[in-house]
Amino acid sequence: MPSLLPTGLLSLSLLLSDCTRPPQTATATTPAVAPDTAAAPLRRTVASPPQVILPAAEPLRVGAEQFERYVPLLKGKRVGVVVNQSAKVGRAFLVDTLLARGVNVRVIFGPEHGFRGEAADGATIKDGKDARSGLPALSLYGATKKPTPEMLRNVDVLVFDIQDVGTRFYTFISTMHYVMEAAAEQNKEVIILDRPNPNGWYVDGPVLEPQFKTFVGMHPIPVVHGLTVGELAQMINGEKWLEGKRQCHLTVIPMQGYTHNTRYELPVRPSPNLPTTHSVALYASLCMFEGTDVSVGRGTAMPFEVIGAPTQPKTRPFSFTPTPNPGSTSPPQNGKLCYGLDLRQTGNDVGFSLKYLLDFYHQSTDKANFFNKGFERLAGTAALRQQIIAGKSEQEIRQSWEPALSQYKTLRKKYLLYPDFK
Repeated sequence: MPSLLPTGLLSLSLLLSDCTRPPQTATATTPAVAPDTAAAPLRRTVASPPQVILPAAEPLRVGAEQFERYVPLLKGKRVGVVVNQSAKVGRAFLVDTLLARGVNVRVIFGPEHGFRGEAADGATIKDGKDARSGLPALSLYGATKKPTPEMLRNVDVLVFDIQDVGTRFYTFISTMHYVMEAAAEQNKEVIILDRPNPNGWYVDGPVLEPQFKTFVGMHPIPVVHGLTVGELAQMINGEKWLEGKRQCHLTVIPMQGYTHNTRYELPVRPSPNLPTTHSVALYASLCMFEGTDVSVGRGTAMPFEVIGAPTQPKTRPFSFTPTPNPGSTSPPQNGKLCYGLDLRQTGNDVGFSLKYLLDFYHQSTDKANFFNKGFERLAGTAALRQQIIAGKSEQEIRQSWEPALSQYKTLRKKYLLYPDFK
C-alpha cells in the first residue's frame, strides 16, 4: 500500500477563484470494531494491487504536507478546520500538527461520521469537545450542515482536508459546498488541502438534474465526476453554484506527483462502510442499490462488496444476513437472509456499471417494491427508474446521458489542476 506522507507545492488562489464463486452462505458475525475503525488502514481483498502510475522523479505529496505553502497563510489568523480521520500528515492528525506549529486553531468541524470518523452511517453527530486537543468540535452533519454565523464568529479562515472517493453522492463534497457557501456569506477565507481521487481516472454516469438536488447530490455533475476536491471546489466557485451565485475567497493547495491516471490506494478508510480499496472502487456502481430493496452489505464485514435481498432468487450463488454493527446500527434488511452476489474477487478497475442494477431488478420476485423513494436522489434523474422498468439495455440507457455528459466533460477541463487521463 503506498504511503501518503503529506510536505511542499504550488498554491493556487482563486477569488472567484462483475459471480463465479460456488454457492455459499455468509452470516454477518462481524467482530467488534475498535472505536477508531474508520481511521484504520483499508483492508485488501483483491490479490493483485492496483497499478500506480507516478512520475519517476516526483513522489506523491498531498496538499496537507506542504506546510510552507499554507501555514504562512494562517499566520495571525483564527483558524477553523474541517476534517475527519483522513486528515493526516504521516501518522499525525492535521489538527495536532497545526497546533504543534503554532497555528491558532480555534474550532474543529466534523462531517458525517464525525471528526474522528467513528459514527455509524447516517447518525446524527453532536457538538462536543475533542478530548485530545481540548478544542470545540462542532457537527456539520445532522441539524446543521452549513456553518452558522455563530460557529464562524471567531474564525477568519477555514481549512478543509477530507478524503473524497470521487462520486456525486459521497456527502463530504456537499459539506465542502456548504463550508464554501458560509464563507462567501460571512467573508471568510477557505483553503482546500487537496488529496487524490481514487476514482479520478474516469468520468461516467447521468448528470444530476436540478430538481433532484439534495445533500446526496448538490451539483450538476455525473455520478463519477473525475475531479479532486480541489478541482471540484474550483468548479463550484467558478460556475457560481453557491447560493446567490456568490463566490468565496478560495485557495487550493494542489498535490505534487499526481495525475488522473494515478491509481491511488487510500491509506485510511474514508468512512466506516468503505473498509477496502475494492469497496471504494465498487461504490459508484453499488450505491444506487441504496435506493432499492437490495442490501449492499451494511451490517456485515463486507459492505459495498456484496449485494443481495430476500426478494432475489434463492439460487443466487451467495447469501448473507445483515445485523447491526458499529458501522451500521440499523442496516437495511436487518436480520433477513439476502440472496445475491459476492463481488470481492472482481478487479479494482471496475468503473461505473449498471449491469448489477439491471440484473437484480429483472430477477426480483417483487418488482413493484424494488425501488424506494430515494432512488431518484441517488440517480439524479427520474429517467433511470423508468428506463429499467421499460427493459432498456445499458447501452440504450447510456445513450440517454448525452449530450449532458459530454458537456460536463468539456466543462471539467477548465478546472483541472493535474494531467488528465487519456
